[in-house]
Amino acid sequence: MFPIRDHNPSTRTPYITYALIAINVVVFISYWPLFSDEVAIAGFFDDWAMIPSEVMQGGESHTLLTSIFLHASIMHLLGNMLFLWIFGDNMEDQMGHLGFLAFYLASGIGADICQLMADPNSDIPTVGASGAIAGVMGGYLLLYPKARVDIIFIFIVFFKIFPIPAWVMLIFWLGLQLLNGVLSDPNTGGVAYWAHAGGFVLGLLLAIPIWLKLGATEFWHRTHGHPPHPDAVYDRSSIPTVTRRK
Repeated sequence: MFPIRDHNPSTRTPYITYALIAINVVVFISYWPLFSDEVAIAGFFDDWAMIPSEVMQGGESHTLLTSIFLHASIMHLLGNMLFLWIFGDNMEDQMGHLGFLAFYLASGIGADICQLMADPNSDIPTVGASGAIAGVMGGYLLLYPKARVDIIFIFIVFFKIFPIPAWVMLIFWLGLQLLNGVLSDPNTGGVAYWAHAGGFVLGLLLAIPIWLKLGATEFWHRTHGHPPHPDAVYDRSSIPTVTRRK
């Protein structure tokens, strides 16, 4: 079960979202041949992935940034880019291009720091844009809790697509990260659950200023927690009204 799209049209072209997707894909392609050589890919990740123990020793701090543009497999890359495609455009729409870029990078670096704090002695490389994208999801939860998100449920050869409110999908996802973070053994590698959870919470917190600028709860009242109809015009008075453009 995973999301495939949202019903939340943006009002501007999300150039930064597109650029981030392109950069992640190009970077992955650039080192894809190294996966056929275990020594080579291990050396590459040793240089550019975030390794908690090395960062804690005062070195390799640049990997807090570089690691968020690396992925461990094609499916890892595709999954992350799908989530960025779904949720990134609306956050960029509200924050502006440069504001969204700063928000994305801050969420990614903050997520790496959360993973670092959860297991500071780990020698396991951490890679992926998941923490940054989790920040985007956290901000989305604050701004558009009732936006509709289409979920695809697959059971063997059968599948069904159905819409649910964004807050249901996002809170469920966050709950899974927290649960798995508690239950998993950080020494075995795998998914960086604390980076996901930390990035999500950080993204929500970083989105508070734009939420307040939009009017906080009044923004929810005007939009009912989901995007307005593209043909609707909203009165800016305390009691909003809606009319249709002819």
